[in-house]
Amino acid sequence: MRLEEILKRLRDGAQPDAKANLERFGITARQSYGWSVPALRDLAKEIGQDHTLAQQLWATGVLDARILASLVDEADRVTPRQMERWARDFDSWAVCDACCLNLFDRTPYAHAKIRAWSGRKEEFVKRAAFALLAAVAVHEKDASDETLTGFFPLIEREAGDARNFVKKAVSWALRQIGKRSPRLRTAAVACAERIAAQGTVSARFVATDALRELQSEAVEKRQTAKKAPRASGPNGSSRRSTTPARPRAKAKPRPPASRARAKAPSPAKARTAPARPARSGRRS
Repeated sequence: MRLEEILKRLRDGAQPDAKANLERFGITARQSYGWSVPALRDLAKEIGQDHTLAQQLWATGVLDARILASLVDEADRVTPRQMERWARDFDSWAVCDACCLNLFDRTPYAHAKIRAWSGRKEEFVKRAAFALLAAVAVHEKDASDETLTGFFPLIEREAGDARNFVKKAVSWALRQIGKRSPRLRTAAVACAERIAAQGTVSARFVATDALRELQSEAVEKRQTAKKAPRASGPNGSSRRSTTPARPRAKAKPRPPASRARAKAPSPAKARTAPARPARSGRRS
């Protein structure tokens, strides 16, 4: 599917109240057509993976097109330079989080970027560090406890940043790490208590927000259920299915520009765009 065709699809599905809806969720954008994330995911499935097209979509500056770019790009062709270039363009939490959760966390450079971006001054670049850490905590199933707790000093250091989208991301990262296991929950609670002791308004927000969820009955029940013995079926096998760890892309040489690219079939189908963007939930 070509860029012009995709942009036409986005324009045709535009919502007249898109700007008002975005403002309600604290999303700023130079231009947006009001597509929801589920609708963009469906469109991305039609398009298929295409690194070159992702760059073209990103260059438009359109909010919906940039989120779509994060969905169709190929993680194994993303470079640190591209990550840096895109991060400098972040102008809302919506685009920032989409890139971190859909793409950047599957690159071999995720951990390095968390450390590098956590010290940046730009609000959405710093947010990207902790949104990426939250994504790694959820998706990187083989990450060791030591690897994740190794990021606690960054969380404690930046908990004092009073900017709304930074402090919420710092709390988000801490909560996602703590929800992985009882051991990490204990470590995350201790981290939150150290943050509370800093005494600043933003540090107290991060600590209170994290402790509210990590010490909740829902999280405790979920982690207790994970530790419970699995029920066996008639043949002695477990009835619980296992989910494989999300694969992380390996860096590889950029293929020649002349290489033909296979694309997924894209049957044309009309879409009525949802009336508002996806809710941010606890993460915003």
